[in-house]
Amino acid sequence: MNVTVRQLAEWVRGEVLGDPDLAISNARTLGDAQPGDITFVESAKHLSAWHTSKASAAVVPASVPVNGRPVIRVVDPLMAFVNIVQHLRARPAESPGDVSPSAHVHPSAILAPGVSVGPFAVIGEGVEVGANSTIHAGVVIGRFCKIGSEVTMHPRVVLYDDCVIGDRVTLHAGVVIGADGFGYRTVRGTQQKVPQLGSVEIEDDVEIGANSTVDRGTFGPTRIGAGTKIDNLVQIGHNCQIGRHNIFCGQVGVAGSCVTGDHVMLGGQVGVSDHLTIGARVGVGAQSGVTTDLPSDSQALGTPALPLQEQLRLHVNLRRLSDLRQDVKQIKKQLDTGAQ
Repeated sequence: MNVTVRQLAEWVRGEVLGDPDLAISNARTLGDAQPGDITFVESAKHLSAWHTSKASAAVVPASVPVNGRPVIRVVDPLMAFVNIVQHLRARPAESPGDVSPSAHVHPSAILAPGVSVGPFAVIGEGVEVGANSTIHAGVVIGRFCKIGSEVTMHPRVVLYDDCVIGDRVTLHAGVVIGADGFGYRTVRGTQQKVPQLGSVEIEDDVEIGANSTVDRGTFGPTRIGAGTKIDNLVQIGHNCQIGRHNIFCGQVGVAGSCVTGDHVMLGGQVGVSDHLTIGARVGVGAQSGVTTDLPSDSQALGTPALPLQEQLRLHVNLRRLSDLRQDVKQIKKQLDTGAQ
């Protein structure tokens, strides 16, 4: 697909500086771009890479000077470049409303207009699927689930019975929603399973990454708040109440019955003990272990997770231990010499 710089600028509502009629055939990042490509420069710190890049043009912020090649100035170069890539690499949309002959849809299930169902998908008794949702190959949806409009379930997603999914939710490959919570009681020296009789409710605009799991509640629902984004390989335990617009990075584990406020960010491999409350707008650094409640508008780091500044002081002091040890040895040596 060949377009001009002017056309690209119209797509992203940017300002062209340089030759607007230069033809562009592809979009690639700075290191991969070739003549005929457009790239993007996210900030001034990438200027050296832009100067050495083979790209013919770039999407840039206002702070980047012109260097002879055409540029498109925008407020957010990354998202503008995403828009350009989507246009240049567009594929024909899948036909809406197609149900594969190999899919099994229970006679009582209700599929709204525009729902697509891929090969070998299974949709159980009493399921309702909203308009323009896409159920890819091998998805299994248990009985009496309610699924909103414009939902996308990628291959091999599994929904256990009674789950509720809001509008515009994306579940990536291998996601499991509604598996049993990890609940057991020790009775006469053996582990007896506590039946998990609740469900999962996922609100609008949530995205859950590949091979992540959200367990069903013991009696009521586990909830994921609207706009929350969950990375790959994340575990959300039973009875959790996750707030709105949270971000959970890869390999986060949240034990049962935890509550998070809105706009919480958990870095990669953060572990959260059970029955804790994390307030709104809290940030927890990667590989931290949260063992106590965290108040709103705080930042925590480490295991056990401590307030950020306290943890940083501990790190600084830890790095000084070697020098301190040498000082103590020297003082001890001088004291021993003086005693003789």
